Amino acid sequence: MNSPRVLQLFAAGVNCDRELAFAWSEAGATVEQVHIRKLIQMPEKLRECDVFSIPGGFTYGDDLGAGKILAMEVERFLGDELLALHDRGGSIFGTCNGFQILVKAGLLPGVDGVEASLTWNRTHRFECRWTRLRVEKGASKHLPEGSILPAPSAHAEGRLVLANPSEALVTLQEAGCIAFTYADDSGSPTTEYPACPNGSLEAIAGLSSPSGRILGLMPHPERNLSPLHLPDRGAGEWGTGGEGLDFFRAFLAPYTLQKQGLNAH
Repeated sequence: MNSPRVLQLFAAGVNCDRELAFAWSEAGATVEQVHIRKLIQMPEKLRECDVFSIPGGFTYGDDLGAGKILAMEVERFLGDELLALHDRGGSIFGTCNGFQILVKAGLLPGVDGVEASLTWNRTHRFECRWTRLRVEKGASKHLPEGSILPAPSAHAEGRLVLANPSEALVTLQEAGCIAFTYADDSGSPTTEYPACPNGSLEAIAGLSSPSGRILGLMPHPERNLSPLHLPDRGAGEWGTGGEGLDFFRAFLAPYTLQKQGLNAH
């Protein structure tokens, strides 16, 4: 097989699986979707993939908190295999509910002594709007640091919180784990509503592990694959369109090069 292989998780309440699978496919990957029950029975399937992907939705109705139940299953039954995937050079990605699951399963931010979670938006309601994401150090392997990735946000529990926030924030910055921040029209990070729809600490929209190969974010880059996906249909206010596809192609690039027998570095 000459294309990167993505194994994408499915469970009750997932509803963004088709567009995320389409994004991976358009970026050049072969995608296999697998139900959590099957994966629990056959965790060794994770040894066959380059990327493990968790899409958005409202898994198990978000009972006990957004993504909490599936996060417990992932941590208990798949945790060892996921760490092994990462250790042999594979990647793990989650968007929206997938990001919540990665955080609550302890896979992000993956820094000793830093405890993170995602809780209710400051508005205490579901927010659905386009947002501008500034690429920070944690995602700079995939897109130029400081560039803007327009992506729609659609969540009620997307506000990142940290235990001992002052110390934890410094640790995350030093480890390069802040991947995306919400930005204003000028491209500067902002916590002001509605550019930052949830009031997240330091406008953080996404995190990565120190390696950069575990990455998650609340907004949906898979919904920006062409100018027609943008709210202005590519007129310029929201970029040129397709920035999300650029992101997925860059995420897969090391594995694409490996399949072609080239050095990814």
